[in-house]
Amino acid sequence: MGAVLSSNEIRALIDSDKPLFSGFSDLDTQVQANGFDLTLAEVRRFNGAGTIGIDNAVRVLPELDLVVADDRGFFELDPGAYHVTYAETVSLPNDLMALGRPRSSLTRSGVAIHTAVWDAGYSGRSTSLLVVYNAAGFRVQLGARVAQLVFIQLSTPDAAGYQGIYQGEN
Repeated sequence: MGAVLSSNEIRALIDSDKPLFSGFSDLDTQVQANGFDLTLAEVRRFNGAGTIGIDNAVRVLPELDLVVADDRGFFELDPGAYHVTYAETVSLPNDLMALGRPRSSLTRSGVAIHTAVWDAGYSGRSTSLLVVYNAAGFRVQLGARVAQLVFIQLSTPDAAGYQGIYQGEN
């Protein structure tokens, strides 16, 4: 049966020969009882429409415009949708998947992070959708912990692991 990893198991995987994470800033802060906090590296605005069809041949991702932080590293975000990139590189073995969740301080501020599944075998600096629902906007600082990955041990390893186009992204 699969199980959610504890902080001890996460730390052991970070310290292994094939580290679960690289590019992290503070393990004592980022490793949580049931996951690992991802920090904000980049914010972009959507500039155009995307297209998803029945196969990847017609996939078109929208253009993205970089949002520039102020001199203290804060992004001033108006209500709307943003594409965010995390600082950390995650490298999942073929027997481990992850689900991303927003940190509770975001939801208490009227902000959400929407994610896809981190498939077993995926490696890269991931991205997510950040939506500011708060009509007054939201300020977030470069390097802030904004999402938490929760890891689930698969009952058996996936033979191939993630094979999609986002392997090794960013």
